[in-house]
Order: sequence, then structure tokens, then C-alpha cells
Amino acid sequence: MAASPPSTIGTSGAAGPFRRALVIANPIAGRGRGERAAHELHAGLKRLGIESELHLTRHRGDALDTVRARRGEFDLLASVGGDGTLREVFEGLGDDSLPVAVLPLGTANVLSIDLKLPRQAAGTLELVRRARSTALDVATVNGRLSFLVTGVGFDAAAVAEVERRRKGPITKWSYVAAVATALRSWKPVALEVELDGQRVEGPVEGLFASNIVHYGGVLRLSDTRVLDDGLFDIYLFRDGRLPALAAVGIRGLLGKLPGGSCELRRARRVRVTSALPVPYHVDGDFGGSTPVELEVSPTRRRILVP
Repeated sequence: MAASPPSTIGTSGAAGPFRRALVIANPIAGRGRGERAAHELHAGLKRLGIESELHLTRHRGDALDTVRARRGEFDLLASVGGDGTLREVFEGLGDDSLPVAVLPLGTANVLSIDLKLPRQAAGTLELVRRARSTALDVATVNGRLSFLVTGVGFDAAAVAEVERRRKGPITKWSYVAAVATALRSWKPVALEVELDGQRVEGPVEGLFASNIVHYGGVLRLSDTRVLDDGLFDIYLFRDGRLPALAAVGIRGLLGKLPGGSCELRRARRVRVTSALPVPYHVDGDFGGSTPVELEVSPTRRRILVP
């Protein structure tokens, strides 16, 4: 089961239950298509009879600050851009479960793949008109919000390399080059892992804490995950050496995770420590090094779905 059944917000009608919308858009997302798509969505919302305001982000953190500053002024948010823009929108909401319409234009668009969200303004407007939503668990990781996947170990080393090399928009080729570089210097370190206060026995040399199926738009994780059960799927990598990582990667490409040296558990709270610093990332943004503490929030987000 992927999630509980979507709910319908309010009553049906040309504009559904919504009266005021704030569109948050990354203008350079989708290789520069973000601004045009945002204007199309903004104009379409007005045609539906919804009072709409458009904000084009100017720098990292702008979406978060804008949503946080405008809380209580709107009954619908729209996120135009990639997973990073959506994460800032979610984070800016705080404890508010205001519905979010997503027009995905980023590199990976992981959640949109999972939920089969449309990638044109017309499709997003249809979601708004129908006003069907689903709940989505989010977690706090060392003070930051995560709604996709937090990784500790090799994948975080690759993310760090992507950010070190970054000079403009990120493409999937950016990750290919970063993985190749990270492979040359990677040395696994033993992790101490606690799940809901219980120590995990046996070796652990990498970890994913995930609420998605399509990781990075490439690997396919277990489709048994539930979006709103109050738990994240915890993938434990028992062997962090390169041959084992390669085998896990192949399994992921074939949609056969967990398996091999990869074990799946579920938890609400995760604590990861290590004798030596091990890198971690939060939803594809480099976070730093261990220790890592993750806890699923009691407040879920809501997202409009087909």
C-alpha cells in the first residue's frame, strides 16, 4: 500500500474550496522554464476564480522565508520547481497542514514520480479544481525538514561532491560524475544505529531513512512504504565496501530492494553515531557529518494528487 486513500477537501466546483493561493516558483527550474510555467499557473488560478499571488524565488531559502512570513494569508500554496523548492515550502508551513499543489520542474522530482503528478500547468490546475489530497509524513533531521530520503554514508559523499562541483543547475550527469569521484576515495565506517531507542545489532555501514519509492529518479525502493503511517522506511546497508554497494545499486535499478546486504526496517526515531565522521544528506542537500538524529513529525503535510 502506497498511502491512505486521497481525501476531497471541501466541496466541488470550478475552483474547489480555494479562494486565495500563493504560487512559489523557482524561475530557473526546468532549464529556465520555471518562470513561464509559474505565470501560466498563476493566470490559470485566476481563471478558476481564485485570487492568486506569484512569488519568484531569488536565492536558496527564499521560498521558506516567504511561506513562513505569509502564514495564514492563503488557503492554497503552489510549488513550481524541483524537490528543493517543495521542501522549503513544506518547511515554511511549520505545523500548518495547508494543501500544496506541485508543478514539478526539477532534476529528479522524486515525489511527483511516486504520485504521478502532472508536469504541465494545465494538469496542476485540474488538481486544484478537483481538490483531492493525500497526507504526507515529514521528519526533522538535525533541525531540518526531510520528506524524501536522508542518507548516511556513500550517497551523502556523492552529494557532497555534487555541491563542491556545482556552478549552475544540477543535472543527472552531475550525479554520475560525483559518484565516480566519490568511489575513488570512499572508505566505509561502522555506524551505531538506534531505531526507536533500540540498538541495531550487527554491522551497519550505510543507511537510508526514506518516505519514497523512486530514489533520485533512478533507484526503486520498496513499494510497501506508506506515505502517512507515522514511520519512515529505514534501509540498513550491512556492508559498505564497493562490491556490496555495486550489488545494492544493481538491485535498486531492478526494483529488488531490500535484499542482499540491504535490510529494511521501519521507525519513527533514528539516531546514527560513529567513531569517525560520516557524511549525511537531507533530501539531496549535504548536511554535514554524524551524529544524525531523525524524528517523524506528528504534523503531516497535505499535497494535491490526481
